[in-house]
Amino acid sequence: MDVVIAGAHGAIGRRLTRLLAARGDRVRGLLRNPDHVADVESDGGIPIVCDLESATLAEVATAIDGADAVVFAAGAGAGSGAARKLTVDRDGAILLAEAAQQAQVARYVIVSAVGAEDPPAGDEVFSVYLQAKAAADAAVMASALAWTVLRPGLLTDDAGTGSVRLDLDPYRGEVTRDDVAAVLDAVLHGQRAVGRVLYVNGGEHPVETALDDALR
Repeated sequence: MDVVIAGAHGAIGRRLTRLLAARGDRVRGLLRNPDHVADVESDGGIPIVCDLESATLAEVATAIDGADAVVFAAGAGAGSGAARKLTVDRDGAILLAEAAQQAQVARYVIVSAVGAEDPPAGDEVFSVYLQAKAAADAAVMASALAWTVLRPGLLTDDAGTGSVRLDLDPYRGEVTRDDVAAVLDAVLHGQRAVGRVLYVNGGEHPVETALDDALR
């Protein structure tokens, strides 16, 4: 499988790259900072410097050409202001979706956040972040792409357990970044989660079992 990850140097993107590369998949990683090229290579990915805040639609489409799937795991990051929540978390995700359609990449998986289903009003940074996620999700879900939206709870850097809780309705808990990456890996390698919004949290069931239970 040929997968392109936007945000390949992020905490989830790096974990997912390692999982996919270990499977034998070809992984291309879009990243903004050229200084991070070596890290993506060490994870088993092929780095492509492509800043979604400044790249054109044609440039992004070229970068992802030939892929089987794209994953939006990018984000403005902690400490960024409201403006970059919009330019990265909203506009970057939408640009990638438009590029996927132009490049005829059918599969699109986006890492969103719990709370995006009903974002609060106001201009406080976290409110704008959830508004941005909600707008990105809506654009992806309205597209012709074979999409899946993952909305994790509070992310932690604890070691993954390999067990999760997956819900179709909003649920707010905690989940390790390792386990989010494992869910991404699983949904990319099957079609059962196409057209679904999944809330991802720590739980007691192995990923595949949790997917079966949530999507049966």
